[in-house]
Amino acid sequence: MTVVGDLKTPKNWSYPGVRFIAAGDQRRLGFRLVRHLPWNHYCRKMLGYLDAMREGAMVIVDTDDDNIPYRGWEFPAFDGRQQTTQEECGFINIYRLFSNQHIWPRGHPLDLVLAKDRKTPDGKLRFQQSRVGVWQGLADGDPDVDAIYRLTNNQPCRFKKRPPVVLAEGTVCPFNSQNTAFRREAFPLLYLPVTATFRFTDILRGLVAQPILWAANLRLGFTTATVFQERNPHDYMKDFVSEIPCYLHVRNTAELTRAAVKKNASVSENLHRAYTSLRQAGIVEAAELKSLEAWLHDVARLEK
Repeated sequence: MTVVGDLKTPKNWSYPGVRFIAAGDQRRLGFRLVRHLPWNHYCRKMLGYLDAMREGAMVIVDTDDDNIPYRGWEFPAFDGRQQTTQEECGFINIYRLFSNQHIWPRGHPLDLVLAKDRKTPDGKLRFQQSRVGVWQGLADGDPDVDAIYRLTNNQPCRFKKRPPVVLAEGTVCPFNSQNTAFRREAFPLLYLPVTATFRFTDILRGLVAQPILWAANLRLGFTTATVFQERNPHDYMKDFVSEIPCYLHVRNTAELTRAAVKKNASVSENLHRAYTSLRQAGIVEAAELKSLEAWLHDVARLEK
């Protein structure tokens, strides 16, 4: 496991089995990206991704420090037959397949929160051979929901045990960085936008990733909860403010990315095309393209 320190992290922090990259050591990693990363921002963990790639990782698992893995914590195989949704359903609330509770993932369009017709019934799922590029494991306890849920309800949740579900092309659901596995072919999609807010960056990443996965004949899959989250203290109103761009731009992001993606382009090329389109729409800032290009340079160098 790799942990990337920030300015507030003690320089001598250590834990058995963990490689710790302190703030003062990060420039010595030799990655071009380090010059473009702000301090005290979630995106600094990208240095950990790059370090894992350099060590030869075939799968990179993303998690947070407030997730406690259950015994036997693991992800399904990336290739195999899985229950799969119908195609072209647009945004769906995947939590409805794993819980009867009125709950939705962070990044789900607010105008669909009460839309019962957006549920994907079990009866419409079918087994299909899939190449999954990203697995999102759910989290019991305090799962990944938005500040509106926490300010108005905030009930804990324990998800039902059920088989994994893979989303077909054209069917979208936000995914986060809290219990998430990326296969090697999808490593460029680990990029966390640096000009997005703390509560939007991983959701933006996930929305951009899905049309690019489809073009690469890869899919997004969800598993039942394999961790329990004991959430660190949060100011819900600050979270709400940080999520405002998420509420405003989830639909545009998905639509603009899908329009920008080309079937014959590589994952990295499509990622650049997507963020160029998002920059033109004002969803990310001009600095985003510079940091993305540095990331893609580092990833390409490590792939050789």
